[in-house]
Amino acid sequence: MKGTVYKSTGSWYTVKAENGLFYECRIKGKFRIQGIKSTNPIAVGDKVEFKLQTKNEKTQGVINGIEDRDNYIVRKSVNLSKRTHILAANIDQLFLVITLNNPPTSTSFIDRFLVTAEAYHIKTVLLFNKIDTYNEEELLEVKYLTALYRDIGYECIGVSAKTGKNIDQLKAYMEGKVSIFAGHSGVGKSTLINVIEPGLNLKTKEISEQHKQGQHTTTFAEMFDLSFDAKIIDTPGVKGFGLVDVEKEELSNYFPEFFQRKENCKFNNCLHLKEPQCAIKEALESGSIAWSRYRSYLQILEGEDEHYRTDYWEE
Repeated sequence: MKGTVYKSTGSWYTVKAENGLFYECRIKGKFRIQGIKSTNPIAVGDKVEFKLQTKNEKTQGVINGIEDRDNYIVRKSVNLSKRTHILAANIDQLFLVITLNNPPTSTSFIDRFLVTAEAYHIKTVLLFNKIDTYNEEELLEVKYLTALYRDIGYECIGVSAKTGKNIDQLKAYMEGKVSIFAGHSGVGKSTLINVIEPGLNLKTKEISEQHKQGQHTTTFAEMFDLSFDAKIIDTPGVKGFGLVDVEKEELSNYFPEFFQRKENCKFNNCLHLKEPQCAIKEALESGSIAWSRYRSYLQILEGEDEHYRTDYWEE
């Protein structure tokens, strides 16, 4: 039988079969996927093959195969530094929820997130939330940021969970797809999700002070079917969706507007710093590339990332 993993608790997996029924499954023996040093061989979103077995009048599944993943997101494992933990697989899109204040979302944060999503080949849509709370000046700032990121090729939507602004447009984006919502604590991620699907009631735990100090509590991702032919993966309490193994020479590939122009640089190994005849620096001077994006590029290149590893997922 074939199915999709909806929940993982480490040793057991809830799999939704093609017939629409859910089965509790385990893995057959030692199960490792080549090339991925991961603490969890199977993740939520994985497409798997399994067989049913009945023991003591209880039917359970045994997973014996996994299909190739379109993409996956990992974070570094807390205990085993050289291993990673796969958060979710086969994701169609990420929604990054952004607020100008309460809490503020910096362009550095947005850019770091986008670079990581590009590296994992996952489409990101920027959601500018709490649009009903902004004054004229703040709305101009949202317009500026929207124009900046649309120009690069990212889709942007202004939304309000409170007034319902553009919620229908957001639902249209989600239809037929598997989505994940992310953003700083307090940006209204869970509130938005609960407006989209009122019956879902996702947990809205605040992050604890202890947790901020690096305490690790085990939590698991879970996929939910929504009422309008959409799926959402909730990943509560996951820290550090930070950059994983991006080489300095590769970094500009994950800034789409840099990637488009880098072949025009004089040197093919140009890092766009002080090299002569650099197409990226020329575009920066002419205003074709935003200074905030270049600043983010430099910060990542120089490894100034530790204070950006705040919790993207908790709400």
